[in-house]
Amino acid sequence: MKILIVSDEENRSLWDYYTPGKLKDFDLILSCGDLKSDYLQFLVTMARCPLLYVHGNHDEHYETRPPEGCDCLDGGIVEYNGIRILGLGGCRKYRPGAHQYTDREMRRRIFRLEWRLRRMGGVDIVVTHAAPEGLGDGEDIAHRGFPSFRRLLERHPPRFWFFGHVHLQNGDGSSRTLKHRDTELINCCRSVEVEIPDRSVPEKKKNRLIWITGEPVIKDPWGL
Repeated sequence: MKILIVSDEENRSLWDYYTPGKLKDFDLILSCGDLKSDYLQFLVTMARCPLLYVHGNHDEHYETRPPEGCDCLDGGIVEYNGIRILGLGGCRKYRPGAHQYTDREMRRRIFRLEWRLRRMGGVDIVVTHAAPEGLGDGEDIAHRGFPSFRRLLERHPPRFWFFGHVHLQNGDGSSRTLKHRDTELINCCRSVEVEIPDRSVPEKKKNRLIWITGEPVIKDPWGL
């Protein structure tokens, strides 16, 4: 499966200077947030594959003008061609506004998915706007990562963790990609391409988004 992940900055080669067929080989597009609705609509139209997104802290306009043809993954889990994907948008709360959370609020969001995560044995991909604390985040409060993401990563380690929010030119000079135990974390600012080995799935599930809902009926393991 070939995946395009976008975040924060529109890639002009995929929009202003787009050439026909440039997106035809992608099987899935993921957005980590802070992108124009028009841009996501263009990508999903040209690629002819599903586009899943989470909210960035500058995506208030999605409330009145969401990206048409795209699916919001924020706060949910989906399976696509055997790949399980979890999405959690937003950043650390640093001013009044939408899609900003205290770490306690984010922990509550994660807890709503805990029962399903346990039952599924985790997911393959986590898509967030902000990074986990200490893993590709920034030092200022607006770009500091969530401790609750770090705990999720260590409790249910995915194969990949895609995030944005920290613009590369404003970072500390570290690599776009880093490894934590068995998880590869990638800052997807602008765009990144990733290939994942195909999995065998029943014909009726091929190229279909299978939505999975959480059922938090177990004792709270997060101590909330």
